[in-house]
Amino acid sequence: MTETHHRENKLGTMPVGKLLFSMAVPMMLSFFIQALYNIVDSMFVARISEDALTAVSLAFPMQQIMNAIGIGTGVGISASIPRALAQKKGDHAESIANTGIFLCLCYMIIFMILGFTFTRRYYLLQTDHEAIVNYGTQYLSIVWIICFGAFFANLFEKMLTSTGNATLSMTAMASGAVFNIIFDPLLIFGIGPFPEMGIAGAALATVLGQILAAVIAMFFNIKRNPSISFSASQILHPKAECIKEIYTIGFPSMITMGLTSMSSFCINQVLLAYSTTATAVYGIWLKLQNFCFMPAFGMNNGMVPILSYNYGIRRSDRVQATLKYALISIVSLMAVLTVIFECFPGVLLNLFNASEGMMEIGVTAIRFCVVSLVFGGACVILTSAMQALNHAKYTLIINILRGFVLPVSAFWLLSALTGNLNLLWAAVPAADILAFLCALYLYRKMKEHLSMMSE
Repeated sequence: MTETHHRENKLGTMPVGKLLFSMAVPMMLSFFIQALYNIVDSMFVARISEDALTAVSLAFPMQQIMNAIGIGTGVGISASIPRALAQKKGDHAESIANTGIFLCLCYMIIFMILGFTFTRRYYLLQTDHEAIVNYGTQYLSIVWIICFGAFFANLFEKMLTSTGNATLSMTAMASGAVFNIIFDPLLIFGIGPFPEMGIAGAALATVLGQILAAVIAMFFNIKRNPSISFSASQILHPKAECIKEIYTIGFPSMITMGLTSMSSFCINQVLLAYSTTATAVYGIWLKLQNFCFMPAFGMNNGMVPILSYNYGIRRSDRVQATLKYALISIVSLMAVLTVIFECFPGVLLNLFNASEGMMEIGVTAIRFCVVSLVFGGACVILTSAMQALNHAKYTLIINILRGFVLPVSAFWLLSALTGNLNLLWAAVPAADILAFLCALYLYRKMKEHLSMMSE
């Protein structure tokens, strides 16, 4: 039995619980570290000033658009490659991988242009506070102009995960995150031989960490992933059917994160009417929420190839078992995090050098917002399962509702009705609870279809 054959077959033969956690836990750890450096980044930036923290918070929606495109493409690849391997179509799997490289090259060019031309204008659309505009322009320009690491790190890591190499993917992601955590304070504050770069140092540490992760993941694919090979000819001449397949599966994820970034932008406009501190608090919540959801994203990365492969070989029992284990694990974890956050909101805010005004707003905000975690975590798992099991239209519906329509409507409505900043934060759990109810309804419809797989 060849190594490739063994890796293909374990998706359909290894006991589901063992398989899921062997693939998901490494990804959960790597996503955890990745989320940790996002929080550490904001913690160090907060030491510069509250204006600097606000600038990074306002940059978050634009970073999320970039992430949305890269992660959506990766999701499409991580579902398409194992499905092709399950159907013994190795050449098609390689075409998908090489097409992914072409798409990332296109993304890189687009965001480099935006980095040179649009960053300052983006900030001026939101505020005329000169310090925030200057800080934000420095930060976002670097993140966008040197963006190739972000796209290619995600792409090569998804190739590893989709072929059963989750541990190698974790190693690459963790390496980039650890680099960022170490170099953040060195470049921000000019420690040792490094120059003091302020907020630009935070951005530079981020992009250099992404580049390191991309290089390591590419090396692992070349040396340790026999299921995939790269070809300059295929990269420069992508197949239309491969592009269609990647986007058919990955587009809902792009919509999810893209709409989330637009949602953040719109919600920031509501909060700016109250204070820039409220916007900074919302930015902190988004980082904390992202940190909490990273285990769910890691579980998705382990779950999607298993679901996709077993859907391809029509093993409905393994599909259902995989989804069951994933849901129980993530909902339980979100419940634990909810209790912790409810008990210690002040401790969390102090990590970001919170002023008295920020503490006053932030404690109430966090205690409202964390109620959403259980419902949001369940939505993350259910929508990813829908994508992997050819129900991407259901995913798209939920993602539009949860990513934009429900949260923006809830913030706007509560602001219009109450004019009370403290009550505005109830919009976060309200949106996720409604989205979860919709996802549960569509999941039941999907389950009816899956029950026919074995007939």
